Amino acid sequence: MVSQSIIAIVPAAGGGQRMNMSLPKQYIKIGQATILEHTLHKLLSLPLISRIIVVISPDDHFFTTLAIASNPRISFTHGGSTRAQSVLAGLTLVNDDSWALVHDAARPCVTHADIKKLVDAVIQANCGGILATKVTDTIKQSSHQSNIDFPTIIKTCDREYLWAAATPQMFKAKLLKESMLKAKEDGVSLTDEASAIEYCHGQPLLVECQRDNIKVTRPEDLPLATLYLQEQGYITK
Repeated sequence: MVSQSIIAIVPAAGGGQRMNMSLPKQYIKIGQATILEHTLHKLLSLPLISRIIVVISPDDHFFTTLAIASNPRISFTHGGSTRAQSVLAGLTLVNDDSWALVHDAARPCVTHADIKKLVDAVIQANCGGILATKVTDTIKQSSHQSNIDFPTIIKTCDREYLWAAATPQMFKAKLLKESMLKAKEDGVSLTDEASAIEYCHGQPLLVECQRDNIKVTRPEDLPLATLYLQEQGYITK
């Protein structure tokens, strides 16, 4: 039983340009609900999460029109142009001694079992960690030539120790905030929260999750996310 405070932060300030649609990807509907609503319903249905902070763009006029925005466990704030800026904006609303559980707005298919698995591992080890999947494809490193249509392979990476990072990613709020601010001060580009902890010499846990925890990034991801949500019973076939 988790007795420590866990606050979820959902960065949702991005525009989702790779979806080639007129509205941000988190507001695209799958079934009768938007991607963001599916994601928030997953988090709301876990009592171990006491609050959810949704970080939206200052130009966002969609979020407050959603019925879920009035849920008493949900609040929102405005983020910046990067993921790191948005997560930092959310962290300003989290007590230092709480756990911050950061989850992508566009990962609506994460399962309760995987979130609980991450929380249990992090609490037991008293060490932050992330959901991730082991890499099974053969990974190639390309040349650095940017002026050609097809770069060339310079080596094949050893996949034995490679993982694909997912979310949620869960860390003590104070540690995450300090690590992200240090990286920002040093001009380090962050692609996720774990990379900030790593930059400050931390070693987050890797907790394996199911492969249906996909991030909706491109149009071809929508049918797959739809299929997974149908299989999970969240939308009807």
